Amino acid sequence: MRIIFMGTPDFAVPTLSEIVGRGHEVVAVFTRAPAPSGRRGLDLTPSPVHTVAERFGIPVFTPKSLKGEEAASQVRALDAQVAVVVAYGLILPPAVLEAPELGCLNLHGSLLPRWRGAAPIQRAIMAGDAETGVAVMQMEAGLDTGPVGLLERITIAPDMTAGELHDRMSLIGADLMGRALAALERGGLHFTPQSDDGIAYAAKIEKAEARIDWSRPARQVHNIIRGLSPFPGAWFPFGADQGRVKVLRSTLATGSGAPGTALDDGLTIACGEGAVRLVELQKAGKQPMGAATFLNGNDVPAGTLLA
Repeated sequence: MRIIFMGTPDFAVPTLSEIVGRGHEVVAVFTRAPAPSGRRGLDLTPSPVHTVAERFGIPVFTPKSLKGEEAASQVRALDAQVAVVVAYGLILPPAVLEAPELGCLNLHGSLLPRWRGAAPIQRAIMAGDAETGVAVMQMEAGLDTGPVGLLERITIAPDMTAGELHDRMSLIGADLMGRALAALERGGLHFTPQSDDGIAYAAKIEKAEARIDWSRPARQVHNIIRGLSPFPGAWFPFGADQGRVKVLRSTLATGSGAPGTALDDGLTIACGEGAVRLVELQKAGKQPMGAATFLNGNDVPAGTLLA
């Protein structure tokens, strides 16, 4: 099939590779423009999808917006049968959605209609969901409201982080989109409207959410830690300078006490209800380290109160 691919981050790369590997003709890739990088922001770094597309020799377009007739005409001129959209980052107006012969397919990381929106992977873990999934959806003007063609369920393990789930979903999603395109090509991809029940929105992660509130129940604290790992990272202030320490891994533990109090010498911290044990941490400017390594250079004896 003649396909336009629209995507930007690492999450989208396996799907682009899968499409090319299955022998489809990717006539163009649309991705976000190179972002400033380096200490002074003077260097421009292309997106992961941009880099892979160039390796495949695929023409790359980086418009700031797809609004307006010029963008729609550009998409129509590519004469694609379908567009595949994976975490692109730009809104597709109706004229672009309607330009490919068979419309636009989106790979979305949730069990739609639960967790429509920007941060479905993080929100599923932060909410304590035991299951999520990836869905291939026919795009329409609404926010992730289109009918679903294929869906794959994924179990969320009790200590799984958002980073681990992200990587697993990106691979499963790539295969799912490959199967969806095969079904579409033979006229066998059928879409089911989303239910009006169970709708939840995955709002963008706000900076204020990342500071750990030890007064919450331990399970909530644990879910926030793993839902924000590795980025942006749940954190607490520590030491004389009250520098940020990110917690990248934790597990539920036994014990109780004043919220934020170390219950032992091994980073078991009391919460509003129950306790969590901090397993992997990262100080600003340092590499992630296990609890034992962290304690080698930082004194957190039983009774220490974390802010």
